[in-house]
Amino acid sequence: MNDSTIASPEFSLEEWMNTPLEDINQIEESFHQIQAFNKLEGIQELEEVETEETEETDFSEQEELFDSKTVTLKSRRIQGNLYFKWRNYQESSRQGGQVYTNVPCVTHIQECYPDVAYLTPELIDHFGEPDVFPRSFPLVAEIVSLTDLAEEVIVKAQNYLYSGSEEVWLVFPENRWIIVMTPSQKVVFSEGDIAYTQRVLRGFKVAVNELFV
Repeated sequence: MNDSTIASPEFSLEEWMNTPLEDINQIEESFHQIQAFNKLEGIQELEEVETEETEETDFSEQEELFDSKTVTLKSRRIQGNLYFKWRNYQESSRQGGQVYTNVPCVTHIQECYPDVAYLTPELIDHFGEPDVFPRSFPLVAEIVSLTDLAEEVIVKAQNYLYSGSEEVWLVFPENRWIIVMTPSQKVVFSEGDIAYTQRVLRGFKVAVNELFV
């Protein structure tokens, strides 16, 4: 089974699945070192080019490219399936709250836009629905792209958990995996399994295969 992310030699998803959650800080630090090194290399290359050519370079464009995520029709379809399942269950179970797609929130690293997010009625009562939610949503899901680096996926999930999320779903279209993370555990569901929530939107269940049809 091929991994649906681009794994670097520094770390892989397989290693991560066997890594205690308390060690994730080392992974995050390593990832940021890799980011800084890559950016430094990029800046040095640009300086060499500018020495030969007097052309101006827009660094904001490079930052945008660095943070970009490849979105495909397949990932949008899976995103829509998960949104539909969460939204239907949220309404039928009468738990209240709201389900969103691509909605902004603030984390301890940067502003993020989870692919699917659920907001509890208690948090809506407390914060309302601001333009940018001031913390991570309690339940979020990310549809993992073919071009996502393993380190980026891991750090992004942990970033949500550090910033208020109680549960993060990582959905891997190519592998047909769902990895559900909480602050204390990681649970893996694969083709043929029934995936279910651990802490938020309690009682929700879905056949893994149904998300990928």
